[in-house]
Amino acid sequence: LEAVRQNGDALRWAADLRVDAGGCFLIEAAAPLKVDRELLLEAVRQNGWALRYATDPLRADRELVLEAVRQNGLALHYAADSLKADHEVVLEAVWENGNALEWAADPLKADCE
Repeated sequence: LEAVRQNGDALRWAADLRVDAGGCFLIEAAAPLKVDRELLLEAVRQNGWALRYATDPLRADRELVLEAVRQNGLALHYAADSLKADHEVVLEAVWENGNALEWAADPLKADCE
């Protein structure tokens, strides 16, 4: 975890991990790493796209998703449906990248705020 805090690419050197073209290191991570909330939280702070490799329960973790969309609004695409309908989560995503509105729940797409 300390290595990830210092350098998001640090885990590329682990035998069971690889870095994808976008810099995400969890694409081939062992299952235990994909459910490690603390590790994923650190990963999405550096690259919001890392949310795509999270397990379904972590995609529904509000704090984790907020961190991901603050770093990359388009990470909203990988959030649980319940969070795509969460006003604050969607607002943060859209502030970071207006195109994130595409992934918001329909009722929020019409919200002028």
